[in-house]
Amino acid sequence: QVQLVESGGRLVQAGGSLRLSCAASGRTFSSYAMGWFRQAPGKDREFVASINWRGSSTTYADSVKGRFTISRDSAANTVYLQMNSLKPEDTAVYFCAAGNVYGTHAYEYNYWGQGTQVTVSS
Repeated sequence: QVQLVESGGRLVQAGGSLRLSCAASGRTFSSYAMGWFRQAPGKDREFVASINWRGSSTTYADSVKGRFTISRDSAANTVYLQMNSLKPEDTAVYFCAAGNVYGTHAYEYNYWGQGTQVTVSS
């Protein structure tokens, strides 16, 4: 069992940066792949980025590639999402997730946080 708590979301101007954190409980954190997803009002939840259990491989959605960076600190049981050059279309609730599969689909992840709101103003 893994419990996830996101933090770091806030209002930011376009072009700015944010770093989201996802703190995980449970001694098995390091064995899970981790992902970030987001959901804007009226839209489906979409994949943002994922990282494998070792931290040696990452995958990004085309919409964030080159702007966002996912990383993990297993000693701190935390996964991060560094977001640069933010755009208004990045506005959404951001969720972190843990799963046994290093994937890009929400159904591949077993555990979810409650989400943190990111709002990018133009």
